[in-house]
Amino acid sequence: MRCEEILDKATEVFAEHGYRNTDVQYIADPLVIGKATIYRYFPTKEQLFLAAVERGVSLLNETIGRAVDRVNDPIAKMTAAIRAYLEFFENHPDLVELFIQERAEFRDRPKAIYFEHGCDSKEDCKNEWRSSLVGAISKGRLRKIPPERIMAVTSDLLYGTMFTNHFAGRDKPFEEQARDIQDILFRGIFSDSERRKAKNS
Repeated sequence: MRCEEILDKATEVFAEHGYRNTDVQYIADPLVIGKATIYRYFPTKEQLFLAAVERGVSLLNETIGRAVDRVNDPIAKMTAAIRAYLEFFENHPDLVELFIQERAEFRDRPKAIYFEHGCDSKEDCKNEWRSSLVGAISKGRLRKIPPERIMAVTSDLLYGTMFTNHFAGRDKPFEEQARDIQDILFRGIFSDSERRKAKNS
């Protein structure tokens, strides 16, 4: 429990002050503990920061996992995942700040934690989504395109939306934004007549 409390407070403080300007004492004081207690769990400020980011990504994975659990229909599953992703970052804006700081402060790391520990990096997670999409394609519900392409484009779209929301300070409700993404992603922007023209060209 103490470890979770430390990571919660660390996320908040790093987001507010930035990695370089954060003294571990800023994290210890609100928790009414000494810096030495934090260092028992996390020997350096860098390890504390990276642990906070990794925990945030794990929470994201868990949130999406709960949202799609027991959802068998592949389209409904994608819908639930999109909604859960946007809702998560609406509720955890501090984590977006940490993603930005990680890139700025630890440029020598080969891969950002978001990509190192996210669903895109886990074979079991990727296989589950791939299988779901293949099933939808085989039933004629989705176009016959590689499922990896669908996964990559959807993932990139959500990742970009998360940062755009943060930087632009958008206050559009996540439910409405999820509906917009689903509409454009699933139905496209072509009219039926334009789709027929594109198909025949």
